[in-house]
Parts: sequence; C-alpha cells; structure tokens
Amino acid sequence: MRKLLLATAAILIAAAGAAYSQDAKMSFFVTSVGSGKGADLGGLKGADAHCASLAEAAGVTGKSWAAYRSTSDTDARDRIGKGPWVNAKGVKIADDVASLHSDANGITKQTALNEKGEVVNGRGDTPNRHDVLTGSKPDGTKIADQTCGDWTMSGAEGAAMMGHHDRTGLDDSAAAKSWNSSHASRGGCSQEALKGTGGDGLFYCFATN
Repeated sequence: MRKLLLATAAILIAAAGAAYSQDAKMSFFVTSVGSGKGADLGGLKGADAHCASLAEAAGVTGKSWAAYRSTSDTDARDRIGKGPWVNAKGVKIADDVASLHSDANGITKQTALNEKGEVVNGRGDTPNRHDVLTGSKPDGTKIADQTCGDWTMSGAEGAAMMGHHDRTGLDDSAAAKSWNSSHASRGGCSQEALKGTGGDGLFYCFATN
C-alpha cells in the first residue's frame, strides 16, 4: 500500500510539473544577439523573423513572434498580441498590453532574460548591453523620426529610441528607468553607434499567440 501511494504521488508530481512547464512556456525575451548591422534588420518583417529564429533555436516552437518596435506608421504596442507574457523561466512579465505599459509590469534586469534564459548585461557590466531598440514612447506608440528609417539604416545617419531593460541609467529620472523609452541613439544607427551608448542592437520579442 505504501509503495502504491508513493508511486501515485510521484505520478501526480510529474503531471503537475508538466502542466507548469506548459503554462510557463516562454512568450517574451530579449534577443541574445542583434543583426550585427546596427538597427538594420530589414524592417519589421526581418525583426520578426529574427525573433522567430532565436526562439526556435531555443526549442520554443508553434508560436508567432513580433519584435517590439514602432515604425513611422505602426505602434509597437499594437504588434505584440494580448498577453499574458512570461520569460524563459516562467516568470510573468505582464498580463496584457495595458499592464505592460504601466508601473505594474515585471521587467527588470533579472526578468528581462534572453531566449536562452540568460541575464543580459546591464549598466555596471562589461560590456553594457542595456539599450534595447524600440522606436517608441513610454506608452508604446511611435516616435516617427527615431526608428532608424523604420529599421533599415545602419550608418551614421538617423536615430533610434531605446529603452533600458535593466531599468537603470545615469540618474533616477523616469526616462533612465524606462524599459522602452530612455533615450535616442547618438551618432547614427550603426553597430558602433549603438555600442557607444551601452547597447548592442538588441530588442524585445513577444509571442502574439
């Protein structure tokens, strides 16, 4: 009888673990790498494909992915589905679009993980990679002149609005702590320009389904 009870308990625990794993399947991450060409990913289509490729390489399949990026005629907040979203460790980032763009979101350095479940370097690390490309205002709407030509530019011209995934900057201002709208790139849209302010051409990816 004791053996039967132990076996039953083991089955229940395993089933609960499988259910949790399914519920916690990743639907949000920061890209581990960018395009290598600064802010140029071939527009939104290329950025979305980059999200999908990284997710699939990490073993997450069957999802549609959207890059959190605004363009001159598109708001990032309208591209990412309805939520909720969880990171690679199953930690909830936000329930919906409204909470994502409020103080209630769960984005921090410890939760804004890449698709491999790794912490992304932030301010104080070497190299600092906390600048994340968004082209967006704090509410997730577009800043038309700060999207590096709708994510097709990689030279000395243009600029991109970026957020801080670690919610840390030079001071305690709201902008410095913003995950999606801290400051524009300086010196253009190239990889070197992005690195110059503490970035690496990284961006947020959200599962839309």
